[in-house]
Amino acid sequence: MTAETGIPDPSAHPVTSLDEVVHQRVRLGILTIAHEARRAEFGYLRTQLDLTAGNLSKHLSVLESAGLIEVEKGYAGKRGRTWITLTTAGSAALTDEIEQLKLLIARVETLGA
Repeated sequence: MTAETGIPDPSAHPVTSLDEVVHQRVRLGILTIAHEARRAEFGYLRTQLDLTAGNLSKHLSVLESAGLIEVEKGYAGKRGRTWITLTTAGSAALTDEIEQLKLLIARVETLGA
């Protein structure tokens, strides 16, 4: 993005537009699973991403602070549960990240041919 206009600079390398909050491997996985599932349970995320509960909690806190996910606590029977849903901002951030990755891939494929 240019400082003057706030509009993405088409001449900038696509890697400069990757979002550090979204791009981190675990957080990208959380956002992707939440997008696919519409509502993901904490234990499912922990298993799918092969994380400890503490590690997952830290990543969820980062995403929640950034406004990319909502965390809902409740019960399923007598057991406490935590569910994660993607916010509108989270969906937009995931879409933007994927678009930047596509540009990066296209650049590598074009220059590598």
